[in-house]
Amino acid sequence: MNDTHFIITGAGSGIGQALSILAAQKGAKVIATDMNEIGLEETKQKIISANGWVKTHLLDVSDAEAITEFATMALKTYQPSKIVLVNNAGVGLYSGTFAETPMNDFEWLMNINLYGVIRMTKEFLPTMLAQNQGNIVNLSSIFGIIGVRYQSAYCTAKFGVKGFSDVLKFELMDTGIKVSSVHPGGIQTKIATNARKSVGQDPRQIAADTEKFEREALINTPEYAAEVIMKGIQKGKSRILIGRDAKILDILARTFPNDYFKKLPRSLTERAKID
Repeated sequence: MNDTHFIITGAGSGIGQALSILAAQKGAKVIATDMNEIGLEETKQKIISANGWVKTHLLDVSDAEAITEFATMALKTYQPSKIVLVNNAGVGLYSGTFAETPMNDFEWLMNINLYGVIRMTKEFLPTMLAQNQGNIVNLSSIFGIIGVRYQSAYCTAKFGVKGFSDVLKFELMDTGIKVSSVHPGGIQTKIATNARKSVGQDPRQIAADTEKFEREALINTPEYAAEVIMKGIQKGKSRILIGRDAKILDILARTFPNDYFKKLPRSLTERAKID
């Protein structure tokens, strides 16, 4: 992987950090981005301590102009011969039902979780097409395969990431570019803890829900997720499911496509849950 640059968003924690470290350990050059300056520095130091190659950049993927500026700089400065673009950055939202969700919160999440993926891909795809090689790895979710109550914004964005990825797979299938959509189940990240809390949500109930959810549902580590994603990239897999829970729910959705939601475990349909 010495000739490969991994460009990873959301690299300051969770799956993004674990994948950055793993890619560097395998000899790739890592360009790590995040809004979390402290987390990004932690990622950098872990890679440096393992004698890996890393450059870090603060980047807000909800900012279209910032993405353009970053991409222009990265392509000119690092001149990557092969790009693995990992669109991992994402946020969560506690908001209740769709009727209860303020539109500004819905749009805030969509701008990061969906449009961040689209904009990053738009900026780097021309170079990848010119090189006729590389990988686009888009982090969706098991909630991009099944829709659950109280996660209208999150599910809409993650279904959008899956749909966008599927279109790219079709359009790029005769090129040297591989496209993967990634669908994690419960991963031990801070997305639930760091989720935005909409107006009207009881903070005490949110805290209790978050603690219970992180204890019961987040069963896989970011390091495990990174290993699965890396193997998927190396094999050119078009869809990467992470965790037994994701595989079971995927089977449920394919077996009962019209009414799977009636058969979901109750824990997945309680208020204020995020994968």
